[in-house]
Amino acid sequence: MNSPGFPITALLPDILASLQGHPRLVLEAPPGAGKTTQVPLALLGADWLQGRRILMLEPRRVAARAAAGFMAAQCGDAVGDTVGYRIRFENRIGPGTRVEVVTEGILARMVQDDPTLEGIGAVVFDEFHERHLAADLGLALVLDVQGQLREDLRVVVMSATLDGEKLASFLDAPRLVSRGRSHPVDVTHFAARRDEASGAQLRRCVEHALASHPGDILVFLPGQREIGQAQRVLEAALPAAGAPGEAAVLALHGELPVQQQSEALAPDPQGRRRIVLATNVAESSVTLPGVRVVIDSGLAREPRYDPNSGFSRLQPVAISQASADQRAGRAGRVAPGWCYRLWPQSQRLEPMRRAEIHQVELAGLCLELATWGQAELRFVDPPPAGPMAAANDLLLGLGAIHDGRPTAKGRRMLSLGTHPRLAAMLLAATDPLEQAIACDLAALVEARDPLRSGRRDDWASRWQALAAFRQRRVPADAHRGALAAIDQAAAAWRRRLRITVQPPHTLPAHGLGDLLAHAFPDRIARQHPDDPRRYQMANGRSLRVFDDSALFGEPWLVASELRFEERDSLLLRGAPVDEAHLRRVFRERFREEERVVWDNPRRRIAAVRERRFDRIILESRPLATPDRSRFAEALVDAVRQLGLDVLPWTDALRQWRERVRCLHDWQPGAGWPDLSDEALLAGLHDWLEPALAGLTRLDGLSEGDFAHALKSLLPWDRQRQVDVLAPVRMAVPSGQQRPIQYQHGTEPVLAVKLQELFGLARTPAIVEGAVPLTLHLLSPAGRPLQVTRDLEGFWARTYPEVRKEMKGRYPRHPWPEDPWSATATHRAKPRGT
Repeated sequence: MNSPGFPITALLPDILASLQGHPRLVLEAPPGAGKTTQVPLALLGADWLQGRRILMLEPRRVAARAAAGFMAAQCGDAVGDTVGYRIRFENRIGPGTRVEVVTEGILARMVQDDPTLEGIGAVVFDEFHERHLAADLGLALVLDVQGQLREDLRVVVMSATLDGEKLASFLDAPRLVSRGRSHPVDVTHFAARRDEASGAQLRRCVEHALASHPGDILVFLPGQREIGQAQRVLEAALPAAGAPGEAAVLALHGELPVQQQSEALAPDPQGRRRIVLATNVAESSVTLPGVRVVIDSGLAREPRYDPNSGFSRLQPVAISQASADQRAGRAGRVAPGWCYRLWPQSQRLEPMRRAEIHQVELAGLCLELATWGQAELRFVDPPPAGPMAAANDLLLGLGAIHDGRPTAKGRRMLSLGTHPRLAAMLLAATDPLEQAIACDLAALVEARDPLRSGRRDDWASRWQALAAFRQRRVPADAHRGALAAIDQAAAAWRRRLRITVQPPHTLPAHGLGDLLAHAFPDRIARQHPDDPRRYQMANGRSLRVFDDSALFGEPWLVASELRFEERDSLLLRGAPVDEAHLRRVFRERFREEERVVWDNPRRRIAAVRERRFDRIILESRPLATPDRSRFAEALVDAVRQLGLDVLPWTDALRQWRERVRCLHDWQPGAGWPDLSDEALLAGLHDWLEPALAGLTRLDGLSEGDFAHALKSLLPWDRQRQVDVLAPVRMAVPSGQQRPIQYQHGTEPVLAVKLQELFGLARTPAIVEGAVPLTLHLLSPAGRPLQVTRDLEGFWARTYPEVRKEMKGRYPRHPWPEDPWSATATHRAKPRGT
């Protein structure tokens, strides 16, 4: 079944032999080597497979379909027979399928549903260098299955560009490297003219490439929107259909119908030259025949956490150098080629693509790990603690987890394969008509804005545009293509949830908001009683609406998208909510209680009886007899509002804190506490509140009590270690004790007069000699002469020049020719000497 025309073919026996003796393998092979389509088919004949299936994780839908189609053709049958694929909302798997190509979170769903992976003999991770979160999670889960339950399971990690040695070490796996199929590529930066728009620059570059070089042209653009704009510009500028020199302009991205994707991946049936406008799906995942020229915008749309929406959104970002090299290599597949880069030659790119796990919202990952029940999974890059804590808080608010375990609702949310916020909303809908509206809303929230201006801040106008599209009426301010994609996505959600009712043509006034409240319970907001444009949110923050907001005057609303600003966030997208619905559905969040709080404007403690919805104050009345036992808690809230600087710091205590913070960095894993502002504020109730007991004012806290409270974060024996490892002062050869200055993030500094260090050859160090001091060498007048961490080098190379200059300026102080053997002193020479 394997084609001898692929460079990977010569390596297939070594791959099979390696997996015969070891359950894991790292395979490096550049684009065009054939790894995606040849390796899975070769594994089908392995003895250890014993007739079981092979799963291959492919990061992109276009590539999954293309790879499955190519392999099926090699097997001589249809997709869904020997080789099939599963992608979101689409399944081409049959009873006899042996190779399944899957995407996105489908691998995680399969592992969660069947932790033994029964019937699976191998899991192959393709294009792992893209470092998608789904791939990192899938690998962590599969490694856990292999280590705990399935020692016979084979794991193959394939990549075009990655640190294969590092990954092989992480996996404790052999590493094999394949040669690629590549010809020389001439790389040139095609400069933009002054004030030239990107579309005009691209048009000039395409026209130059058509006139100067043979073959098809592959243009890399960040996303669907940019591809559409470029297609319109090029079709207007190039010769008309049927004219001499005509070229076909084709798009290639994941939202295209399958037929149009197939056209972009095949030669033109009329023999015309092709200009393929592609996202980074064409970087390494698919093969385009006939390409001799690559034009690279240097941009890609990649997921980044968007605090405005609470989701990860695709945003245009600069590609890495590794991606730029791969894109250029696409021009050299069949013959020598040319690559034109549209960014300035002076622009420097990051060497490698950063893992998504450091750049995206992690609520879905947090729910996956809670459901798996094993928090200590091995990740190539561990999930960052801060975003994971925020994700955990969100899941608690959505009712998805309790005590670190998924609730029944959380398990249902996970099964939907979308963001937990949207999953909570989809599950909250009760009757079929409401469920159909929820499917519309999920599709709208996930999609790009269908309105051309994007200025309106209400969801109702977008849903009404979708309803009009379904009645074959497209509003003038809407994108027909965007509405068509949203309609298809909503229909896919209805099929997924087995909803047979069609969406209505009209909506109740609160129909969207009442659903969105289940996705954004932390962003439910009530109008401020004194300012109709301001709202207080359930999470304690405030928002304001545009002067011409479509939501102006609504007493309650839910904000799905905000622009965070220093004082009030600005509402970008939201919907009105019915208070009666909130009281019925979120009954437990309405409560009445007595509170002792910090009144920040008046700088004093206040005792009140409040009616609240979460942190939204509905009514507040003063209490005549407050509970004084709760004053300390109110003072802690004051510190949280005012900041740590409001506490009675002394210079000595600030230096003590800096010393501990430095030790925390210098000795990771040694148990030194984190004394950063963030950590101290997060733990105020534990370390500061006891010291505030009995106080009614912050200025009642003494310096000594505050110091004792802060130092209580270290046991007594560790407090003594601070003085040993990071001393306040250091004895210098002159016999004096000189202070050491500490500042977190920089090296410790010892400022000392040069004459006091005569006879000292090496730079003094602390932390048992592990951390050298930065020496500020001073003149006899205390002015800086030199900053160094290499005292030996200073004496040998710099001191003679310093001596020559300073000897005449400070004649009463010693300036010996040999500082190594001179006696250190902090005094001037006696008069007359």
